[in-house]
Amino acid sequence: MKLKLGIFDSGIGGFTILKSLLEHRSDVQVLYLADNKRNPYGGKKDEEIKEIAYEISNWFKDKDLDALLIACNTTNACALNILQKNLKIPCFDLINSVSENITVDKVGILATTATIRSLSYKDCIEANNKNITVFQQACPEFVSEIEKVPVNPERINSLSEIYLKPLLNEKIQAIILGCSHYPLIYKTLRRKIPEEIIIIDPANSLINKFNNSFVQSQLNFHKDFCFKDIEFFATAEIDQFSLKVTNWLGINKKISLVNLQTDA
Repeated sequence: MKLKLGIFDSGIGGFTILKSLLEHRSDVQVLYLADNKRNPYGGKKDEEIKEIAYEISNWFKDKDLDALLIACNTTNACALNILQKNLKIPCFDLINSVSENITVDKVGILATTATIRSLSYKDCIEANNKNITVFQQACPEFVSEIEKVPVNPERINSLSEIYLKPLLNEKIQAIILGCSHYPLIYKTLRRKIPEEIIIIDPANSLINKFNNSFVQSQLNFHKDFCFKDIEFFATAEIDQFSLKVTNWLGINKKISLVNLQTDA
Protein backbone atom coordinates (compact mmCIF):
# COMPACT_ATOMS: atom_id res chain seq x y z
CA MET A 1 0.00 0.00 0.00
CA LYS A 2 1.30 3.43 -0.94
CA LEU A 3 1.85 6.25 1.55
CA LYS A 4 -0.56 9.13 1.01
CA LEU A 5 1.17 12.49 1.32
CA GLY A 6 0.20 16.14 1.06
CA ILE A 7 2.51 18.80 -0.37
CA PHE A 8 1.56 22.46 -0.50
CA ASP A 9 3.04 25.73 -1.64
CA SER A 10 1.86 29.12 -2.84
CA GLY A 11 2.67 27.98 -6.37
CA ILE A 12 5.36 26.03 -8.20
CA GLY A 13 8.05 26.11 -5.48
CA GLY A 14 6.87 22.78 -4.12
CA PHE A 15 7.89 21.14 -7.40
CA THR A 16 11.44 21.05 -5.98
CA ILE A 17 10.26 19.01 -2.96
CA LEU A 18 8.06 16.80 -5.16
CA LYS A 19 10.95 15.96 -7.49
CA SER A 20 13.29 15.31 -4.57
CA LEU A 21 10.70 12.92 -3.13
CA LEU A 22 10.12 11.07 -6.41
CA GLU A 23 13.86 10.68 -6.96
CA HIS A 24 13.89 8.18 -4.10
CA ARG A 25 10.34 6.94 -3.55
CA SER A 26 7.94 5.02 -5.75
CA ASP A 27 5.71 3.95 -2.85
CA VAL A 28 3.87 7.29 -2.50
CA GLN A 29 0.79 9.02 -3.81
CA VAL A 30 0.72 12.80 -3.48
CA LEU A 31 -1.91 15.52 -3.30
CA TYR A 32 -0.15 18.71 -4.41
CA LEU A 33 -1.95 21.92 -3.44
CA ALA A 34 -0.93 25.27 -4.95
CA ASP A 35 -2.56 28.31 -3.37
CA ASN A 36 -1.73 30.39 -6.44
CA LYS A 37 -4.70 32.69 -5.84
CA ARG A 38 -2.73 34.31 -3.00
CA ASN A 39 0.76 33.88 -4.40
CA PRO A 40 3.24 35.18 -3.32
CA TYR A 41 3.06 34.71 0.45
CA GLY A 42 6.41 36.37 1.18
CA GLY A 43 5.13 39.93 1.52
CA LYS A 44 2.09 39.10 3.65
CA LYS A 45 1.69 39.83 7.35
CA ASP A 46 2.12 37.02 9.88
CA GLU A 47 -1.58 36.93 10.80
CA GLU A 48 -2.61 36.45 7.19
CA ILE A 49 -0.10 33.64 6.73
CA LYS A 50 -1.43 31.94 9.87
CA GLU A 51 -4.99 32.17 8.54
CA ILE A 52 -3.84 30.66 5.24
CA ALA A 53 -2.12 27.82 7.12
CA TYR A 54 -5.34 27.12 9.01
CA GLU A 55 -7.35 26.98 5.77
CA ILE A 56 -4.80 24.74 4.07
CA SER A 57 -4.68 22.31 6.99
CA ASN A 58 -8.48 22.22 7.05
CA TRP A 59 -8.51 21.31 3.36
CA PHE A 60 -6.09 18.44 3.96
CA LYS A 61 -7.90 17.28 7.11
CA ASP A 62 -10.31 14.82 5.47
CA LYS A 63 -7.81 13.54 2.88
CA ASP A 64 -6.59 10.66 5.10
CA LEU A 65 -2.93 11.64 4.79
CA ASP A 66 -0.05 9.71 6.32
CA ALA A 67 2.11 12.84 6.43
CA LEU A 68 2.40 16.43 5.23
CA LEU A 69 5.49 17.79 3.49
CA ILE A 70 5.58 21.55 4.00
CA ALA A 71 7.04 22.95 0.80
CA CYS A 72 6.44 26.61 1.65
CA ASN A 73 9.22 28.16 3.76
CA THR A 74 7.11 31.23 4.56
CA THR A 75 4.27 29.19 6.05
CA ASN A 76 6.86 26.97 7.71
CA ALA A 77 8.44 30.03 9.33
CA CYS A 78 5.26 31.74 10.47
CA ALA A 79 2.69 29.00 11.09
CA LEU A 80 4.29 25.56 11.56
CA ASN A 81 2.52 25.06 14.91
CA ILE A 82 -0.89 25.67 13.30
CA LEU A 83 -0.31 22.98 10.68
CA GLN A 84 0.93 20.49 13.27
CA LYS A 85 -1.86 21.18 15.75
CA ASN A 86 -4.69 21.17 13.23
CA LEU A 87 -3.67 18.08 11.27
CA LYS A 88 -2.25 15.88 14.03
CA ILE A 89 -0.14 13.89 11.55
CA PRO A 90 3.64 13.97 10.97
CA CYS A 91 4.53 17.32 9.37
CA PHE A 92 7.97 17.49 7.76
CA ASP A 93 9.30 21.00 7.38
CA LEU A 94 12.22 22.54 5.55
CA ILE A 95 13.61 24.87 8.21
CA ASN A 96 14.04 22.43 11.08
CA SER A 97 15.21 19.66 8.75
CA VAL A 98 18.06 21.61 7.15
CA SER A 99 19.04 23.49 10.32
CA GLU A 100 20.16 20.22 11.92
CA ASN A 101 22.71 19.67 9.14
CA ILE A 102 24.64 22.94 8.90
CA THR A 103 28.33 22.39 9.61
CA VAL A 104 30.01 25.59 8.34
CA ASP A 105 30.86 28.60 10.52
CA LYS A 106 29.23 31.31 8.39
CA VAL A 107 26.03 30.72 6.46
CA GLY A 108 23.80 33.00 4.42
CA ILE A 109 20.03 32.71 4.01
CA LEU A 110 18.14 33.77 0.89
CA ALA A 111 14.40 33.87 1.65
CA THR A 112 11.17 35.83 1.40
CA THR A 113 10.62 38.97 3.45
CA ALA A 114 8.24 37.17 5.83
CA THR A 115 10.64 34.26 6.40
CA ILE A 116 13.53 36.62 7.12
CA ARG A 117 11.35 38.73 9.44
CA SER A 118 10.37 35.64 11.46
CA LEU A 119 14.06 34.82 12.22
CA SER A 120 13.10 31.13 12.01
CA TYR A 121 16.15 30.06 10.04
CA LYS A 122 18.52 32.09 12.21
CA ASP A 123 16.98 30.84 15.46
CA CYS A 124 16.85 27.18 14.38
CA ILE A 125 20.41 27.11 13.07
CA GLU A 126 21.83 28.85 16.14
CA ALA A 127 19.85 26.55 18.44
CA ASN A 128 21.61 23.58 16.87
CA ASN A 129 25.04 25.20 16.87
CA LYS A 130 25.73 28.44 18.71
CA ASN A 131 29.10 28.83 16.96
CA ILE A 132 27.51 29.43 13.56
CA THR A 133 27.08 33.01 12.35
CA VAL A 134 23.95 33.53 10.23
CA PHE A 135 23.47 36.30 7.69
CA GLN A 136 20.03 36.90 6.17
CA GLN A 137 18.90 38.43 2.88
CA ALA A 138 15.28 39.04 1.88
CA CYS A 139 14.46 38.55 -1.81
CA PRO A 140 11.05 40.22 -2.24
CA GLU A 141 10.81 39.95 -6.04
CA PHE A 142 12.16 36.47 -6.75
CA VAL A 143 8.95 34.44 -6.36
CA SER A 144 6.83 36.65 -8.61
CA GLU A 145 9.49 36.51 -11.32
CA ILE A 146 10.01 32.74 -11.06
CA GLU A 147 6.25 32.19 -11.35
CA LYS A 148 6.11 33.96 -14.72
CA VAL A 149 5.69 31.97 -17.94
CA PRO A 150 8.05 32.42 -19.58
CA VAL A 151 10.63 33.46 -16.97
CA ASN A 152 12.58 36.61 -17.83
CA PRO A 153 16.23 35.50 -17.52
CA GLU A 154 17.60 39.04 -17.62
CA ARG A 155 15.41 40.09 -14.68
CA ILE A 156 16.33 36.96 -12.69
CA ASN A 157 19.98 37.65 -13.45
CA SER A 158 19.75 41.26 -12.27
CA LEU A 159 17.87 40.39 -9.07
CA SER A 160 20.37 37.61 -8.28
CA GLU A 161 23.24 40.08 -8.33
CA ILE A 162 21.37 42.49 -6.05
CA TYR A 163 20.34 39.85 -3.48
CA LEU A 164 23.62 37.92 -3.41
CA LYS A 165 26.00 40.86 -3.04
CA PRO A 166 25.44 41.54 0.72
CA LEU A 167 25.89 37.86 1.58
CA LEU A 168 29.00 37.40 -0.56
CA ASN A 169 30.52 40.48 1.09
CA GLU A 170 30.30 38.63 4.44
CA LYS A 171 32.64 35.84 3.22
CA ILE A 172 30.05 33.15 3.90
CA GLN A 173 30.85 29.45 3.35
CA ALA A 174 27.35 28.30 2.40
CA ILE A 175 24.05 29.73 1.19
CA ILE A 176 20.70 28.18 2.06
CA LEU A 177 17.96 28.58 -0.54
CA GLY A 178 15.31 29.45 2.03
CA CYS A 179 12.38 29.47 -0.40
CA SER A 180 11.37 26.40 -2.36
CA HIS A 181 11.10 28.49 -5.54
CA TYR A 182 14.80 29.37 -5.52
CA PRO A 183 16.21 25.95 -6.55
CA LEU A 184 14.29 26.45 -9.81
CA ILE A 185 16.87 29.14 -10.68
CA TYR A 186 19.83 27.17 -9.30
CA LYS A 187 21.89 27.47 -12.49
CA THR A 188 21.69 31.27 -12.45
CA LEU A 189 22.62 31.43 -8.77
CA ARG A 190 25.47 28.92 -9.16
CA ARG A 191 27.08 31.05 -11.88
CA LYS A 192 27.15 34.05 -9.52
CA ILE A 193 28.30 32.26 -6.38
CA PRO A 194 31.99 31.31 -6.05
CA GLU A 195 32.63 27.57 -6.38
CA GLU A 196 33.95 27.22 -2.84
CA ILE A 197 30.59 28.37 -1.40
CA ILE A 198 28.13 25.52 -0.90
CA ILE A 199 24.56 26.01 -2.10
CA ILE A 200 22.12 24.14 0.15
CA ASP A 201 18.64 23.08 -0.97
CA PRO A 202 16.60 22.29 2.19
CA ALA A 203 14.42 19.88 0.17
CA ASN A 204 17.16 17.25 0.46
CA SER A 205 17.19 17.42 4.26
CA LEU A 206 13.38 17.31 4.42
CA ILE A 207 13.20 14.20 2.22
CA ASN A 208 16.02 12.51 4.15
CA LYS A 209 14.11 13.13 7.38
CA PHE A 210 10.93 11.78 5.82
CA ASN A 211 12.75 8.67 4.56
CA ASN A 212 14.16 8.02 8.03
CA SER A 213 10.67 8.20 9.54
CA PHE A 214 8.84 6.25 6.84
CA VAL A 215 11.41 3.62 5.99
CA GLN A 216 11.15 1.88 2.64
CA SER A 217 12.73 -1.55 2.33
CA GLN A 218 14.99 -0.22 -0.40
CA LEU A 219 15.55 3.40 -1.41
CA ASN A 220 16.33 3.67 -5.10
CA PHE A 221 17.36 6.64 -7.17
CA HIS A 222 14.86 7.17 -9.99
CA LYS A 223 16.29 9.11 -12.91
CA ASP A 224 12.90 9.22 -14.60
CA PHE A 225 10.14 10.64 -12.41
CA CYS A 226 6.80 8.87 -12.33
CA PHE A 227 3.89 11.26 -11.82
CA LYS A 228 1.13 8.67 -12.19
CA ASP A 229 0.03 8.90 -8.54
CA ILE A 230 0.32 12.69 -8.25
CA GLU A 231 -2.84 14.84 -8.16
CA PHE A 232 -2.64 18.61 -8.58
CA PHE A 233 -4.99 21.16 -7.04
CA ALA A 234 -4.91 24.95 -7.44
CA THR A 235 -6.94 27.81 -6.01
CA ALA A 236 -6.99 29.91 -9.22
CA GLU A 237 -6.11 30.01 -12.93
CA ILE A 238 -5.94 26.26 -13.49
CA ASP A 239 -5.06 26.68 -17.18
CA GLN A 240 -2.12 28.89 -16.28
CA PHE A 241 -1.01 26.50 -13.54
CA SER A 242 -1.28 23.61 -16.00
CA LEU A 243 1.19 25.45 -18.27
CA LYS A 244 3.59 25.76 -15.34
CA VAL A 245 3.29 22.04 -14.55
CA THR A 246 4.15 21.26 -18.17
CA ASN A 247 6.94 23.85 -18.27
CA TRP A 248 8.71 22.76 -15.06
CA LEU A 249 7.82 19.06 -14.78
CA GLY A 250 7.38 18.14 -18.43
CA ILE A 251 3.99 16.50 -17.93
CA ASN A 252 0.34 17.12 -18.75
CA LYS A 253 -1.93 16.57 -15.75
CA LYS A 254 -5.47 17.48 -14.82
CA ILE A 255 -5.57 20.44 -12.40
CA SER A 256 -8.55 20.55 -10.03
CA LEU A 257 -9.82 23.93 -8.84
CA VAL A 258 -10.43 24.27 -5.09
CA ASN A 259 -11.65 27.08 -2.84
CA LEU A 260 -9.92 26.99 0.53
CA GLN A 261 -12.21 29.51 2.16
CA THR A 262 -15.34 27.54 1.20
CA ASP A 263 -13.82 24.18 2.04
CA ALA A 264 -12.47 25.37 5.40
